[in-house]
Amino acid sequence: MLFRSLLTVAAFAALCATATAAGAPIVVDPQATTWQAGPLPGTQMAPIVGSPEGSGGYYAYFLKAPAGTRIPAHFHGMRETVTVISGEMMFGLGDTMDEAKMMTLGPGNVVSVPASLHHYAMAKTDAIIEISGIGPDTTTFVKKM
Repeated sequence: MLFRSLLTVAAFAALCATATAAGAPIVVDPQATTWQAGPLPGTQMAPIVGSPEGSGGYYAYFLKAPAGTRIPAHFHGMRETVTVISGEMMFGLGDTMDEAKMMTLGPGNVVSVPASLHHYAMAKTDAIIEISGIGPDTTTFVKKM
């Protein structure tokens, strides 16, 4: 029993040392962050970590979308993961937005979209989402805007 306890303590100490060597955690409160103009009219964004424009590195940012904001059908060169932080977002698959076929996601829901998969979204209410992936975060719209 003593051996198991010592082994557990040693493993925990090693993990703590690794975490310390990796740097401090980044804590961002979406309600208290600095927002800047987003990629679509009316949207705002705030960085969390990394840069969406960078190549090969992890990035994450918040996107604030007012109710009714539509994100037309598009796709990305790499997998994109979206987490709903607040509000409700609607997501759908395909080349044309069809509200009847969209699923509604609320706080805590996550959708991870593979590269090249055509998808679209709409803010059902005022919403904040976190978007993350491995850069660069390229967005290609299916139809010219």
